[in-house]
Formats: sequence, C-alpha cells, structure tokens
Amino acid sequence: MAGGMDLGTSTKGGKKPLDAAINLVPFIDLMACTIAFLIMTAVWTQIGRLQVASAGNSGDPTEQKDTDKTLPVTLLLTDKDMRLSVGQETAPPILITRDDKQRIVLTQLQTAFKKIKDSLPQQQEITLQTEDAVKYDDLVHVIDECVGDGLPNVSVSPATS
Repeated sequence: MAGGMDLGTSTKGGKKPLDAAINLVPFIDLMACTIAFLIMTAVWTQIGRLQVASAGNSGDPTEQKDTDKTLPVTLLLTDKDMRLSVGQETAPPILITRDDKQRIVLTQLQTAFKKIKDSLPQQQEITLQTEDAVKYDDLVHVIDECVGDGLPNVSVSPATS
C-alpha cells in the first residue's frame, strides 16, 4: 500500500484481519428503549410539577387584583405547629399530629380553610412560610391541601425570624 500503512487485511505472517462485522440490531434496540424511557420521564416530570410561586413574585402585572374581596392569607409552617393568619387576624396555632404512616394530619387545617372560603369566596392566594426544620414531604402535603381546598395560587417563602 502507499504510505506503508498496514490495514491488517493480509493473511501473511498469521495476522488476523482488523475488519469486524458490527451487529447494529442490538444497538438500535437499546436506543429505542432509551428514547422511550426519556420521553416517558419527561412527561412525568411535567405532570408531577407543583405550581408554586416565589413570595417576591407578584404574578402577571396586567392582571387586576380585587383587594376588596381578598385578604393576604399566610400559613406559618414549623416542625411543631401551623399558624394561619388572614389579614391582621391570627388564628390559634394548629398542633401537628401524624398518622400511623408518619404523614401530617391536616383535618384542622381543612376546617380553617373552609371558614376562609366561606367568609372570602374570591380568595385564591395563600403564602406558606416554612422554617428550615420542616420536612419537604410535609410541605408538599400542605401545598396539595391548599390547592385541594380552593387556594390554588400558592407562594412559598422562608419564615422570618
């Protein structure tokens, strides 16, 4: 050959040829499974997303808010209790109890939310203030409860000291 490069195609001297047949069928099968897995997980991450706003985010600036029919609702969530306040009025603390699976029990919070929705039917927003000691699972459970009880615009902020 020109250039003196050995391609391994000669059979002189007992050398094996370097050309190998590559079977592409297993590679295509693996890529098809990988692509299907990635597509499914992308859909699941979109479905499982919680709609939560930052406390500093005021939302859509073109949206007009009716301040006469709503008050700021804040829920302070600690590892021991929850404190709900509507406007300047603060409700008594709700002690955190857990069921046999160690999930937070929110029946008292449900009744408090029902009272808020009865007195302020236009109320859609709530701000959750959480301390660092609060478990993420508890926070997600409380957010789900807020959305389920008619307060879908949930904002999360750290608790002020």
